[in-house]
Amino acid sequence: MKLATLNDGSRDGALAVVSTDLARYTPAGGVAATLQAALDDWSHVEPGLRDLFERLDLKQIAGEPFDERAVLAPLPRAFQWADASAYVNHVELVRKARGAELPESFLSDPLMYQGGSDAFLAAREPIRMPSEAFADTRDYGVDFEAEIAVVSDDVPMGIAAEVARERIRLVMLVNDVSLRGLIPAELAKGFGFFQSKPASSFSPVAVTPDALGRAWREGKLHLPLVSTLNGKRFGNPDAGVDMNFDFGRLIAHAAKTRRLSAGSIVGSGTVSNRGADGGPGKPIADGGRGYSCIAEQRMVETIVTGAAVSPYLTIGDVVRIEMNDENGRSIFGAIEQEVQSVS
Repeated sequence: MKLATLNDGSRDGALAVVSTDLARYTPAGGVAATLQAALDDWSHVEPGLRDLFERLDLKQIAGEPFDERAVLAPLPRAFQWADASAYVNHVELVRKARGAELPESFLSDPLMYQGGSDAFLAAREPIRMPSEAFADTRDYGVDFEAEIAVVSDDVPMGIAAEVARERIRLVMLVNDVSLRGLIPAELAKGFGFFQSKPASSFSPVAVTPDALGRAWREGKLHLPLVSTLNGKRFGNPDAGVDMNFDFGRLIAHAAKTRRLSAGSIVGSGTVSNRGADGGPGKPIADGGRGYSCIAEQRMVETIVTGAAVSPYLTIGDVVRIEMNDENGRSIFGAIEQEVQSVS
């Protein structure tokens, strides 16, 4: 089942069911007004939504043309947005590029931060940054991060990872925008990310795990996540490979000392694959799987040549993030955002 939130001018939009091929939609207001309302009462609402979805797919409901530009994020705002770093290869490269070893604990205890969840970007909404973000002396280092995220049902404190997998209701794609130039100073303060993590954007639709078929197993999504920058392929690492902590483990980590409310979003962190030889992955141009963020490419450049040369995003750059099924069909629709400057 695929769900989207139509932009009707309200803060939380209007819930809609979308056909498997992303061609058509039908409003779902008769079942639940918003996606959060559906998640709040999932066990009762889900059968009605699924009935709409099946009838839409069978063309028993004509539906209307689905426009990915006319939707908000599936959850335009959420009670919780916790982003992890489940691909330890990414973290290891960050540290290796600056000559630091990876702590042993990173292999057994996930990294996770609590992001801002009050105002997410739509999939086609621009990444807007202050003009100073692109000045030579105050470069913010604007970067994209292609990720997977899940939306949970209510999760009790202290849940086991295996049980937590059963609380996953939806899966989405994420662009977790990061300001690399602001991160070091913020982390040095000891309180973590804030200004360096502006609003994230999410795919046009969210899908239930069963809609992913055999690609969804053991709490992981086993398909390539494709990123392009200005129309050129930047990366297509497999999201099911080199993921050290599955989503059940990440949810359990988030719920170790607190319960999570229905509609909580947990991200995977930057999808990252090792190279065929176990070392740093190679760029697409060199026959590798590429990267899901510019920072990782810069890390590899530093490790291999001693200096990073790839620039971060600038005004007019366009990032696209998408995942296709085994038949080449888009699953979630595409995140496609242009970088813009605001005074």
